[in-house]
Amino acid sequence: MIHYKTRDEIEVMREGGRRLREVVKELVPSLTVGVKTIDIDKKAEKLLIAHGGESSFNKVKGYRWSTCLPINEQVVHTPPSERVLQEGDVLTVDIGMYYKGFHTDYADTVIVGGKKDKKIEDFLQTGKNTLIKAIENIKVGGHIGKISEIIQREIEGHGYHVLKELTGHGVGRDLHEDPFIPGYVDKPIQKTPVIKPGLVIAVEIIYSMGTEDIDYEQGNDWSIVTSDHSISACFEHTVVVKENAVEVIT
Repeated sequence: MIHYKTRDEIEVMREGGRRLREVVKELVPSLTVGVKTIDIDKKAEKLLIAHGGESSFNKVKGYRWSTCLPINEQVVHTPPSERVLQEGDVLTVDIGMYYKGFHTDYADTVIVGGKKDKKIEDFLQTGKNTLIKAIENIKVGGHIGKISEIIQREIEGHGYHVLKELTGHGVGRDLHEDPFIPGYVDKPIQKTPVIKPGLVIAVEIIYSMGTEDIDYEQGNDWSIVTSDHSISACFEHTVVVKENAVEVIT
């Protein structure tokens, strides 16, 4: 069941998203060579609280951290650890803020350090561009499947692979709500949910260089990795659908 948000609820979520953007802005300088991911997480939690919110992620049953920080072949849900960031690592920062009863969700993927690999830069730029195009095509009266179609077309069109078991989702009082938004077309678009005002969704681009298959990382109950250990990335924004516009609130 899709929970459409009222004008007042959207206003709260908009403010939560604004605060989350500030948290991310202040967290970015920490994403440097030699830093442990657990220290990034500790700073993130302090920032979330300092900006008047709480961590969304540590409200997920069994997950006690405020961020997910996958590196390279790690895709999503990787807990922070004693692992030290290295030059050239591909790091995803996935973070959510819980503010006045509502969640907002955001992710970005970056190359750590000053050494840039053109192949990886092109890979990440494709994900960023795909997220923009997917959001630009969200329209009242359209279908969720249109978002999926654009993600699949852009990612596969550039020779990369959508990780089909992982999806975008509705967001609100719960971090993960209906509707779920695959990164590929899994049924006729006309049979997917119709987009209506008050819909709030987290649009996610989750993809890899080498495969669409995923595994769980050995020795880690949360972390999902690419089955061939190829580089992966995730880009995510929380988006509000209004009567005559679509607004990115993160």
